Amino acid sequence: TRIPARSIMSKMMKKAVVLLSGGLDSAVTLYLAKNAGYECHCLTFDYGQRHRAPEIARAKIIAAAAGAKVTVLKIDMPWKGSSLTDENAALPSGRSPAEIKRKGVPSTYVPARNTVFLSLAASYAETIDANRIFIGAHYDDSSGYPDCRKDYLEAIDKAIKLGTKSGIGNRLKVEFPLISKGKKDIVKLGASLGVPLKDTWSCYKGGDRPCGECDSCVLRAKGFKEAGIKDDSGYN
Repeated sequence: TRIPARSIMSKMMKKAVVLLSGGLDSAVTLYLAKNAGYECHCLTFDYGQRHRAPEIARAKIIAAAAGAKVTVLKIDMPWKGSSLTDENAALPSGRSPAEIKRKGVPSTYVPARNTVFLSLAASYAETIDANRIFIGAHYDDSSGYPDCRKDYLEAIDKAIKLGTKSGIGNRLKVEFPLISKGKKDIVKLGASLGVPLKDTWSCYKGGDRPCGECDSCVLRAKGFKEAGIKDDSGYN
């Protein structure tokens, strides 16, 4: 009996779990994974962040545009510990890019967030037989989050390999293709890949429009300006 070519191609398709927040970096990472030939299964989190409504809405739009599947996972972090998850805590606002870099780890750092997300992504990847996990973390030109460093990502990649059945024989790997890139380079890469940049959301405050003043808005604006590309998302 002849097996249809489409069925054969489906079985041969590589699968990847992509952490998709709805932001610029994760959207570009999704398109990199897609262009590398992966069938992408996006994982989006509602962890009580103050900007979860626009983030999740944008993640769904971006996943649909890329022809990817998306799962929204709600997790409870009742201890808060971050100005992103505690609305009584003040968000850093009005800082210059130089101040953001100089001040170190900001209050918007969510304790061990990427460790939690990547652990759940590993579980999901094993379940659907995916052999890659993509994360859009980058340290250069970021707010200095410790779980966006290259050495951290290399370490958790090793931990996932050691702690999963799929890791045997290096069948499961964490990919972080933006780790050496700044925002300018990420914007340019996104434009070249056809990422719907106007649909991405970066603002930490949430709301109907970006605030333009939080650290994430400031770094986004800097990236678009240095890339020489107009931001049509409402940030300018």
